[in-house]
Amino acid sequence: MTFPHHDGSELYVSNRAPQLGEKITLRIRIPKRDEVEKVFIRILQDGEPVTYPLKKTKSTKVDVWWQVTVEIVSPSTNYRFLLRNARKFRWLNAAGVFARDVVDHFDFKIVARSDAPKWLHSAVFYQIFPDRFAKSGVARNLPDWAIPREWSEIPALNQREVSQEFYGGDFRGVEQKLDHLTSLGINAIYFTPIFASRSNHRYDASSFDEADPLLGGDKDLISLRKAAAARDIRLMSDLTTNHCGLGHPWIQKALKDKNSNTREFFYWTKKSKWGYVGWWNVESLPKLNFNSQRLRELMWGKKSSIVQRWLKEPFGMSGWRIDVGNMTGRYYGDNFNKEIAKSIRTAMDDANPDAWLVAENADFFAEDLDGFGWHGTMNYNGFTKPIWYWMNQENEDLKDSFGMPAPLPLIDGKAMVEMMQQFAAGIPWRSLVASMVLLGSHDRARFHTVVGGDEHRNIAGATLLMTYPGVPSVFAGDEIGLEGYWGENGRRTIDWDRPDTWNSELLYDYMELIKIRKTSHALSHGGIRWIDVSNDSVAFLRESSKETLLVFVSRKGIKKDIDLKPFGYAIKKSIFGPSSKGHVLKIRSSEAVGGIWQLT
Repeated sequence: MTFPHHDGSELYVSNRAPQLGEKITLRIRIPKRDEVEKVFIRILQDGEPVTYPLKKTKSTKVDVWWQVTVEIVSPSTNYRFLLRNARKFRWLNAAGVFARDVVDHFDFKIVARSDAPKWLHSAVFYQIFPDRFAKSGVARNLPDWAIPREWSEIPALNQREVSQEFYGGDFRGVEQKLDHLTSLGINAIYFTPIFASRSNHRYDASSFDEADPLLGGDKDLISLRKAAAARDIRLMSDLTTNHCGLGHPWIQKALKDKNSNTREFFYWTKKSKWGYVGWWNVESLPKLNFNSQRLRELMWGKKSSIVQRWLKEPFGMSGWRIDVGNMTGRYYGDNFNKEIAKSIRTAMDDANPDAWLVAENADFFAEDLDGFGWHGTMNYNGFTKPIWYWMNQENEDLKDSFGMPAPLPLIDGKAMVEMMQQFAAGIPWRSLVASMVLLGSHDRARFHTVVGGDEHRNIAGATLLMTYPGVPSVFAGDEIGLEGYWGENGRRTIDWDRPDTWNSELLYDYMELIKIRKTSHALSHGGIRWIDVSNDSVAFLRESSKETLLVFVSRKGIKKDIDLKPFGYAIKKSIFGPSSKGHVLKIRSSEAVGGIWQLT
């Protein structure tokens, strides 16, 4: 069934990042069968809702297009459309079409602020946990916290040991494996923290001033960055703005001297036996206190600050992923979170306007993604979680349920799509497409384990990963079918000496999907229209000014027909998955399906 539609993509919005005072054109498509008589836009200007009529601009066999030109007079502008027919009315907002009044929260949003970097349109990231991807064999003097492991060993399930296990991956190892990333089609690497610390995960930084010598230090990082750049691969890393590590000179100085000038960098309390506030009451993670203006200067405010210097030569990093971005600057009565996000964004614009700022936003606050701070988030809530809920296979060993006090639930396709739509409806389109989409990460169980080792389900999930709006990220080893029951256990090494143990079919399909994602105009610039949603399958269109793709995904074997005539399309060719042609997509499969077709 077809419905009136608008989203923030190029077919509907002439400029999603206008200047104040600039006029932009907004368009809406309405099925001819709707027989809408009048269309108005309700737009907030200087905080007050005003309405303007839209005019018909063109008709196709199935749709009527309406448009209006409006001036952007506010930094953030909410708008929605009123569809009138006799005495009946409906609202079209980012959440859908409603024959009742609606609230402003789910309005479409335009932000008068510079947009995310253009290179994100065709970026496909590869997430690397540095200790586990590849080791060069260079001998390292291990610190006393490290428990050495053989490269082929499975990470422990004992919580006490997991942060101390040391496998020895390093920058030279990554540089030696760039051929693998190039053949896979990767054009960007996201490293979890690279700073020296007292753990393998390095989220407890002992310094923000140099890359960890255990990884090869600044010298090897610069070498890797240059080698990657020669292959058109960008590098970015992880920054903990919420806390540092107990080994950091800031906290060590403050503990030794109560009159220290770093004392103000932390929160102090009599409730903990160590005297300072540890993030989540963890002793090794002292929480940073941004009441300190000096701390702000050191973190991002000065040109030599941590945020800025790593984005410049000789390091040339292409952005930051901010660890627990939702918690940064929040503690009891203090809430500097939005202020900090905006300040980091401004500092990054000064140091490298082409850098990406993405935050881990584990407990989703829509207002955190207003377009003025973080470009986007790691889209767990609006992508990963609903897909896991829909595609998981019952597995008693799986220890990852996204924080729920119960095993992973199993939902139908309708509920999955509703979760994805509700997340997307609460934020500007630009924040959605600048968010990282992922099936798993260093903090999650492996997707291959979530789907019970079902290769077909895995590829169906990967089809969603490469076709949904956002910036896709592949956790190193997912492309060859690595397993893992929870986050720490999933941080497994790749057996480079035994490629015969890899899932080669999975790897091949990942290569094909990544190629499609990087070369398709519809996937890099198009909107999204869900056209068929059922318990076990979903289908949507990705439409841009140059191309239209149909994406179909099922979680099990299925017999399905989808008539494309109501949408004015026919299948031109299959570019991934089952073959089909004509005006009707016909799926006949005994296994889960992921398919992409170019339409005409």
